[in-house]
Amino acid sequence: MVNDWVAGTIWLLAPAIAASMGLGPTEVGLILTINGLGAALAYIPAGIFADRSTHPGYLMLLSFWWVAIGYFSATLVSGFWAITLLLAFGVMGDAFWHPVATGVLVKEMPKRRAQVLGIHAVGGGIGAEVLGPLATGFLLGFFDWQTSLQILVIPAFLMGILFIPIATRIGATAGNKISAIDLNGLVRHWLTGPGKLLILVMVLYNLSLIAILSMTPLYLQSEHGLTPFNAGLIFATMLLIGTIFQPFAGKYTDRRGRKPLIVITLIMSSLFATLAGLGSGLGWVVTGLLPAAALLTSIRPVVLAAAVDYSGKSEATTLGIVFTLLDGVGMLGALFAGLIGEFSLNYAFLLAAGFAMASALICMLLSFDFGTPSSFRPPSRNPS
Repeated sequence: MVNDWVAGTIWLLAPAIAASMGLGPTEVGLILTINGLGAALAYIPAGIFADRSTHPGYLMLLSFWWVAIGYFSATLVSGFWAITLLLAFGVMGDAFWHPVATGVLVKEMPKRRAQVLGIHAVGGGIGAEVLGPLATGFLLGFFDWQTSLQILVIPAFLMGILFIPIATRIGATAGNKISAIDLNGLVRHWLTGPGKLLILVMVLYNLSLIAILSMTPLYLQSEHGLTPFNAGLIFATMLLIGTIFQPFAGKYTDRRGRKPLIVITLIMSSLFATLAGLGSGLGWVVTGLLPAAALLTSIRPVVLAAAVDYSGKSEATTLGIVFTLLDGVGMLGALFAGLIGEFSLNYAFLLAAGFAMASALICMLLSFDFGTPSSFRPPSRNPS
């Protein structure tokens, strides 16, 4: 919750930073996209370190200080690129946390992957999607974005101290080092057969979600004159609903299969995003945006679990790769939404609807019959 709390401020900070410099939707999208690319740089190394480490708790401890120092540094500089790059450096610390923590969880409970990933997501969801936006919206009503962010990083500094005794109690989860042939085999496995289609499903899914999230606060403030706090309240509400349902969606798909829920949710979210894109009044747009974002948020742990199902081993490394696809490549949705938003911000929601529907159609081509958790075997050094 604490790590994602700070990362979640970016959705309201980006419009505030752009406004302070007289910039528009494209720059808001650029801030968010570079933020996602920064996270992407940390995910895979974090996963590899986690699979090798016998003390993952220390890696988790590092992430709190990384977040606190990175984001605080962004408040001390001026200029669009300096601020944007330091914000991206700060989010790398938050990104580093996730493959380590989720790797520990799925190794401990391999038959309840989606459920445990959903439970993990609740903490992050409360921080990034509820407390972060609400606190940011409130503080921006009284302070500039720099002072607001300085206040918002205080919990990360405190947790960096409080987590020290906890880190020592998180034991080994890997034991065996991942070799180069393991990593090569993992990449080959993903680039053959259904792996490529699953990658497309994940990327298009997150392009849709990020397109909605990136433009919603800006749309509510610029088109309907809402205050940052009220925009943050609506933003937090639509994500809180999805966050609450994540463990239940995960538990359901652990028992009944991943595909039906993913396809149905993507189609429904596409229809609701279309409603938001075609609407003009605030009521109609919120009626579309709220369920669209909630539905997409609710299936995130299911998508992650499907990836681990397909991989079959090297769980933390796999999750690092998947987080890179979702929050790295997927964050391009913010840039695409910002560019098309220069014409009309409603178009950004129609773009999100298109991404979601495309993801659903590709998902229909997958069987999701990936076998048991041990189904992946890296290629042998000796083909014979």
